[in-house]
Amino acid sequence: MTWTQAPLYVSGMLCMFVFLAVWIGTKKGWRTVGSPILVILMTAVAANTGLIPTATQGHAVYASVFVYLAPMGIFIALLEVDLRCLKHAGAPILQMFCIGATGTLIGVFVAWNLVQPAVLIGPLAHAVAGMYTGTYIGGSINFNAIALSYQVNEHADLFAATTVVDNLIGTPWIIATLILPKYLQKIYPRKKRLPDPSFAKAMKSNEAINIQSLAGIFGLALLAMAFSKLLSTWLPSIPEILTLTTIALILAQIPVVKHLKGAHTLGFFIILIFLATVGTLCDLKTITSLGEVAGTLIWFVVIMVLVHGFVIFGIGALLRMDWDIIAVASQANVGGNTTALAAAESLERPDLLIPGVLVGSLGNALGTYAGFMVAGMLC
Repeated sequence: MTWTQAPLYVSGMLCMFVFLAVWIGTKKGWRTVGSPILVILMTAVAANTGLIPTATQGHAVYASVFVYLAPMGIFIALLEVDLRCLKHAGAPILQMFCIGATGTLIGVFVAWNLVQPAVLIGPLAHAVAGMYTGTYIGGSINFNAIALSYQVNEHADLFAATTVVDNLIGTPWIIATLILPKYLQKIYPRKKRLPDPSFAKAMKSNEAINIQSLAGIFGLALLAMAFSKLLSTWLPSIPEILTLTTIALILAQIPVVKHLKGAHTLGFFIILIFLATVGTLCDLKTITSLGEVAGTLIWFVVIMVLVHGFVIFGIGALLRMDWDIIAVASQANVGGNTTALAAAESLERPDLLIPGVLVGSLGNALGTYAGFMVAGMLC
């Protein structure tokens, strides 16, 4: 192990990239870019220049971020929300999520006919199409479920190529959904479905941090994660994230929990660490080494995502939908719970945290079925 792969070094660098991204994001000319986009770009460059390892190298720190920190970030961020947010954004975001899922389905068939991946990939092309359908309706859980069912994971080169391309294209779309609402709002203003001022004020009232609040927030998060894991061993059909979200929802309505200070700051910090790790997934060296298969997959996924984007943003525009709601719904499709929550935080829409996570969970439930349906139809 080289010193650049040491866990302490990698962990420290992730934190420093978050520090730099937040600092630069406060400077004139960079405020419209924002710290979430900056931290992704910084770590992507750092990983591809060897300053830190890429995620495809299977580093333990990155694995820990995805397994532990990402769920913790979701839980802590949800402690600051009030169920009244569902009244303002619940139905619209569900509507846009369904439109986005339809866009993904249209995109996979358009890409299949334009790229014709079966010519190069062979008999597993339909399974790969199903994998991408599943992941761009509900997230990586669906991607892996379909891959295991069709034994794509046993074909190491193909599975590596599909995974790297998924991350390579999915990451720019995260950036796009954080940028588009800001510019579209300037060009085509839409009335934002914001909660009433008293609700918005309450959401921002717990920024100061003290030791008691830190102990309470981290204690609740760790205990909730432990219980979610335990329940999943008893009832495997219930995903851990659903249990964790439910616990956070219940606790967030209790007055003593509402008075814990710093949930927003801590939650957003952890989400920025998660986004920093997402940047390390953009491994250009691995892509170039995979040759024509990678090129075919890149075109296939790019077309899929672009069609999804045109459908969800196009129909959303016709419906005069809040651009922020469209962006969070799209991230719930393409990235799942965590990136939907990251989008809501980055767009400064705490009222969209719960709706984003809930439709992301819905995607986890439906994505696998949609993926198998597509794979069967294209077989």
